[in-house]
Amino acid sequence: QVQVVESGGGLVQAGDSLRLSCAASGRAFSRYVMGWFRQAPGKEREFIAAITWSAGRTVYADSVKGRFTISRYNGKNTVFLQMNSLKPEDTAVYLCAVDSTFEVIQTSPKYWGQGTQVTVSS
Repeated sequence: QVQVVESGGGLVQAGDSLRLSCAASGRAFSRYVMGWFRQAPGKEREFIAAITWSAGRTVYADSVKGRFTISRYNGKNTVFLQMNSLKPEDTAVYLCAVDSTFEVIQTSPKYWGQGTQVTVSS
């Protein structure tokens, strides 16, 4: 089992920045690939970004490319999502995900956090 816990959400204004954190613990995999999704009310869950164990590869959704940056600190299996130039349409619950492969993390990761709310006012 893997436990996944997000933090850092909140209420900000359009144009502001926010940094989300996610910590994973457990022994399901020897190396964790980690990623972020978001889900807005009435919308499907959307993949945002993912990063490999070594941080050598990252991938972003077109909707956040150039504004969001994913990074990680492997010492504590922690991943961050730096969100800049936030827009009202970025308002959603942001969920951290963990899996063992870079391909699966983008579509159907096995482990999820509870999510953290991000609200961007105009």
